[in-house]
Amino acid sequence: MADGNRFFPAPRLILAALVAGALAGAVAVYVSESRSGNNAPARVAVGGSKDDVACVAKSDRAKKIAAAATGQVAALLPADPPQSMKGLAFNGPDGKPMTIADHAGKTVLLNLWATWCAPCRAEMPALDALQKEKGSDSFQVVAVNVDAGDDVKPKKFLKDTGVEALGYYRDSTVALFNDLKARGLALGLPVTMLIDGEGCLIAHMNGPAEWSGPDARRLIDTALGS
Repeated sequence: MADGNRFFPAPRLILAALVAGALAGAVAVYVSESRSGNNAPARVAVGGSKDDVACVAKSDRAKKIAAAATGQVAALLPADPPQSMKGLAFNGPDGKPMTIADHAGKTVLLNLWATWCAPCRAEMPALDALQKEKGSDSFQVVAVNVDAGDDVKPKKFLKDTGVEALGYYRDSTVALFNDLKARGLALGLPVTMLIDGEGCLIAHMNGPAEWSGPDARRLIDTALGS
């Protein structure tokens, strides 16, 4: 099992990722404020849609689940308030457009990553291990690559890293990241969202975590009602 301590401190790793991204000519993302991106408050703007209203009613559940985020996943914050993520769009493993709504009925751990992002690369094996152990009809890790350009580099990285369980999800347009940034949820990469089976954001995190450890497994069990 990977040592979760190697992911921290997150601010230093995220800064390194941004520098690497700039050197690689990638589209820049940022970490705002001097505080850790993990602990920065989400600037959530919830609209008046029926889906958003239904999600807001899950505030207590979001707090309960986030309270189970301890140890190596302690940076996970409850959605305040929960909001609908159904419209988040990216390409599926078959290359066709899809949204979070296509995962209805399944709790999703949505993760945005890029090959030039050092902490993203470091946590990918842990996300793969979590999917291997917990992936089911009720839970899935959806790791979306946001590299610009073609698929060659991200696919090579996944192959070289030995990733086996994760599907290859992709958004080369930066639209997905910008959507989350506009909602006040994405401060940089990696960014991770815990979304329930009705497409509601329950909790979110900026920065890496040890997703293959017991703390992460306990969190997912809580989210699934175990």
